[in-house]
Amino acid sequence: MRNLKAAIVTAAAVFAVGGSCAAEQPAGMIKTAKGIAAIERAGKQTPAAPGAALMASDRVVTGADGSVGITLRDETLLAVGPNSNVWLEKYAFDPTSHDGVLNATVKRGTLGVISGKLSKQSPGAVQFRTPTSILGVRGTEFVIDVKDGE
Repeated sequence: MRNLKAAIVTAAAVFAVGGSCAAEQPAGMIKTAKGIAAIERAGKQTPAAPGAALMASDRVVTGADGSVGITLRDETLLAVGPNSNVWLEKYAFDPTSHDGVLNATVKRGTLGVISGKLSKQSPGAVQFRTPTSILGVRGTEFVIDVKDGE
């Protein structure tokens, strides 16, 4: 009986640890990738391949011939151009209420955006930063272009 209790406690602990990892949902997915393109997560780089998950706090970095197309869970579309460094600082989205937050920084390069459900439902919840400005999004399409040294 003691062994059975120990096995149940061990199994519950393993399930609890595994369950907490599964609770973190991806912010979105890489739909297209060309040339040199990587996802930086926790100090490690992995190729930005179609189908790869993009998590909140990930960075997308492209080389001179690189580009990446991303679809976020709220149907926001992001197009990262060549020689870019884009950081998805914070992302949360409730598919039922369409509430949440999207904060991203374009450190260099270009980013095309077609806003999704989040910006339409929660005005002010979507912000894009550059080294010199902050853009609040209220449901629109735009391109950010950050040159080196700006």
